[in-house]
Amino acid sequence: MPRVAFTRNLQRHVACPPCTVAGATVRESLDEAFARYPRARGYVLDEHGALRQHMAIFVDGEPVADRRALGDPVSASAEILVMQALSGG
Repeated sequence: MPRVAFTRNLQRHVACPPCTVAGATVRESLDEAFARYPRARGYVLDEHGALRQHMAIFVDGEPVADRRALGDPVSASAEILVMQALSGG
């Protein structure tokens, strides 16, 4: 089963420890994680369910390609990392 991990800086704002979830896509996996940690949903996703602009998700070290529907496939052993996308100079 995929593992969803939220970075520590996100965990400072909302309770969202790492969890193992069922899911064949990023969306399915995140939906299960958000069912456990509902306050994290609004921080990560916008009102349309797309990934917020200031957020990034990586699956096994690769950035997700589908930021709107989050339909990227995940394997049973996938590591899904949710983090803030920081920019600046």
